[in-house]
Amino acid sequence: MTKREWNDLIARRPVILDGATGSNLIQAGMPRGVCTEEWIIQNPQSLTELQRGYADAGSQIVYAPTFAANAISLKGHGLEDKVEEMNRELVAVTRGAVGTRCLVAGDITTTGKMEMPYEELYEVYAQQIRSLCTAGVDLLVAETMIGIQETMAVLDAAHEICDLPVMCSMTVEADGSLFFGGHILEAVVSLEEMGADAVGINCSVGPDQLEAVVTNIKKNVKVPVLAKPNAGMPVIDDEGNAVYQMGAEEFAVHMERLVKAGADLIGGCCGTSPEYIREVRKRVF
Repeated sequence: MTKREWNDLIARRPVILDGATGSNLIQAGMPRGVCTEEWIIQNPQSLTELQRGYADAGSQIVYAPTFAANAISLKGHGLEDKVEEMNRELVAVTRGAVGTRCLVAGDITTTGKMEMPYEELYEVYAQQIRSLCTAGVDLLVAETMIGIQETMAVLDAAHEICDLPVMCSMTVEADGSLFFGGHILEAVVSLEEMGADAVGINCSVGPDQLEAVVTNIKKNVKVPVLAKPNAGMPVIDDEGNAVYQMGAEEFAVHMERLVKAGADLIGGCCGTSPEYIREVRKRVF
């Protein structure tokens, strides 16, 4: 995807992203504690059905399930030597599911190793980004990022390797505070200066708590703003499962407000499903 194509897409805002992956796969039978990426490769039908559901619901961009397919995260499962192979196979599953109906974003996330030197983070992300580009993704997204240093490493690596658009979304408290210090407003300004093609928030809390955050992000940056929140705050049931209580229609009402507050790219994170994306699309188009 070229930057001109990206600009043409954003000009027709809002752009509809997909919803949750992990919480839906657990409902489809994925055991807790396994390597999600490996499980998807071994059980592609569950993801295929989910992503076809998002395409049918109106998603224009679907995230490939490459979330933690980096060498550091995969090392915890003894799969650190499978980065290239796994990213290629995971992108192929998504491409097979949605065909040309949706753009496919290569998904990148935090390593969780905030103490790592910047140079090492850069190399880890560069390896994954090369793999994603070879696999043929249309754009990149760094999502659920918990610190600015890692997100900057993703941008540096991406700009060195390719010309694809890069979206960056961080997970925040309801007041915009980052989990590892600082505030989302400082972060998005820095990321815009580094060349991010979209900045914003995902996961964290529900859309009902993010209107002020989105409004303030929009006031501080010129690039498109992304909002992909959870289906409200979860309640833990007797079996230890996170239960998200905000229904699809209520979620869509709040997402419409986020669009009015300045969100250009919208979707859902934990607890959402194709039903949520369908309701969002009905509200904003």
